Amino acid sequence: MEHKNPYFEFLGLGFNPANVMMLLITAIIVFAIAMIATRKLSLKPTGMQNFMEWIMDFVKGIISSNMDWKTGGKFHVLGITLIMFIFVSNMLGLPFSIQVDGYLWWKSPTADPIITLTLAVMILLLTNYYGVKALGLGGYAKTFVSPLSFLLPFKIIEELANTLTLGLRLYGNIYAGEVLLGLLATMAGMWGGMGFLASAIPTLVWQAFSIFIGSIQAFIFVMLTMVYMSHKVSKDH
Repeated sequence: MEHKNPYFEFLGLGFNPANVMMLLITAIIVFAIAMIATRKLSLKPTGMQNFMEWIMDFVKGIISSNMDWKTGGKFHVLGITLIMFIFVSNMLGLPFSIQVDGYLWWKSPTADPIITLTLAVMILLLTNYYGVKALGLGGYAKTFVSPLSFLLPFKIIEELANTLTLGLRLYGNIYAGEVLLGLLATMAGMWGGMGFLASAIPTLVWQAFSIFIGSIQAFIFVMLTMVYMSHKVSKDH
């Protein structure tokens, strides 16, 4: 179970090339799904087009449950991109992991807190940007001191807490799943054929459960993103 993350420095900045590679693979898979699903559009959708339209309707439902469509429609593409990107990221490490000389190269990108917290910070910046855009700088600033000015520190703490929980919730669930799968694989390797037989059913069950958890976590991330966004852009909040 012990492994190290590959690391290199460029222009004084540290990088994990495994993270870069896995994020690139995720982006390519999501782009390929979108291209295949929209390549031959028809009035009667079938196959991948039907799947993509279901995703679009699903995300539309998430947005509509938090704000009116006139306000939230502009975030439709953001929600679709997030749910597809996070779901694919969650799934990549489930079938297997690849280690080379003790360095872990293949895993779910979302099993790394740097990735999930970066996504959460991105949502923090986007929600504040659209809040200023919707309410104006002065109007948006007033939301931090309304109804009482002494609430400002608590509003700032809330922003930071939301960002931390958004990122760490996703990381914790995906990382825990991969750790247990790794333990089962280690048991199979240590005990030979008997270990393989003993771990086969638990591994299949846990992989199925991990697919469910990965799907739920992608949904939760997008749902909370739209909740935070609605609080920023809706004039009645």
